[in-house]
Amino acid sequence: MLAAVLLAGCSIATQTVDQRTSQGPTADLFWTTQLITANGRQPTFEEKRHFNDDLEARISKYLREHEEAASNPLTVQAFRNLHQVTAGMEKGQVEVLLGPPFTTSDDAQQMANWARRHWPAIRGRADEAWGYPHGWIFYFDKGKLVDITQYLEGVFLQQ
Repeated sequence: MLAAVLLAGCSIATQTVDQRTSQGPTADLFWTTQLITANGRQPTFEEKRHFNDDLEARISKYLREHEEAASNPLTVQAFRNLHQVTAGMEKGQVEVLLGPPFTTSDDAQQMANWARRHWPAIRGRADEAWGYPHGWIFYFDKGKLVDITQYLEGVFLQQ
């Protein structure tokens, strides 16, 4: 009987995330989520420190080698300080923050499948898409990030 009372007070529901956004995940959250998924635990202090040091070095190197990216105040703030993928970034910046994509496509039908209900707003504006874990898809036009979607079924929510 006690178990029934506890379960009644704490229900768990699943939800589907289906969003279109101009701001994607932060590198920090993305890395932490991947580590938890792979290892079933939170990162240690040393792992976080190593990740942050490595990320800062990659960002600095990218900005030194790509002066045009360093001169864009809208994306450099998100890139250098927030470590967040945002529309307007170059492909290289997305890769610095999140690592290489697990899949890519320049096929319009495949991009339409990934975009689902958001395709009418993206169609004609993207010539390539990159897929990442947790349902993140990044749409590029001539190497610039123009749109972001996320579709993830069965996200557990505690109510």
